[in-house]
Amino acid sequence: MALFDIAGDAARAFAVLRAGGIAIVPNDIGYSALGGSKAALEKIFVAKRRPPQKLNAMVANMAIHRELHACSTRGREIVDAIVGDYGLPLGCIAPYRSDHPMLRGLDPETLAASSLGGTLVMLLNAGRFHAALTALSAEASFPLFGSSANMTRTGTKFRIEDIEPEIKAIAEVIIDHGMQRFHRYAASSTLLNVETLEVVRVGSCFEDIAYILLRHFGAELQTNPRN
Repeated sequence: MALFDIAGDAARAFAVLRAGGIAIVPNDIGYSALGGSKAALEKIFVAKRRPPQKLNAMVANMAIHRELHACSTRGREIVDAIVGDYGLPLGCIAPYRSDHPMLRGLDPETLAASSLGGTLVMLLNAGRFHAALTALSAEASFPLFGSSANMTRTGTKFRIEDIEPEIKAIAEVIIDHGMQRFHRYAASSTLLNVETLEVVRVGSCFEDIAYILLRHFGAELQTNPRN
């Protein structure tokens, strides 16, 4: 018997999110606090004590990425290699299509808090629950955004019991699927601009991603000391 009801839990979380609530959900790169409305995302920001310059990430699958991100051929090949061929999670940063139906309904404040300089970050390939939830998001054309479920600067949480009470208190639903896969990295996803190859954040699987870029694309990733 399966330990976790992935499809059922994803449907339960999505129902809350679509109704304007907040869900804490599992990803291979740690637990996230998600919202699908301006009010929910603002509540997450306040609870996390998150500085305004920090951006939300969109949780997405490859179908959403291919439709919303306006990547070059090389950029798409890089994402396909990391996510498809090597099966790694990625915080994918790329230019986006603001006129896409999935984004047209967003209020300007939410879009501004989730994009920078014409780019949008999408969390891709972050586990089975993430796949189930993003499939529901794509089917309903209802975008979901959020950030890690933790107080700012306290580190990514890979178990529900490690998440601060203040964060858990804002969620209408908490999906507890135990210790998450990439806990050994003690970091959320690696954030990579797949067009410029700027490393915005060194995170889970960074060494593997750097290897892929060097071996298959002849590109050596440069990291900023503050990342």
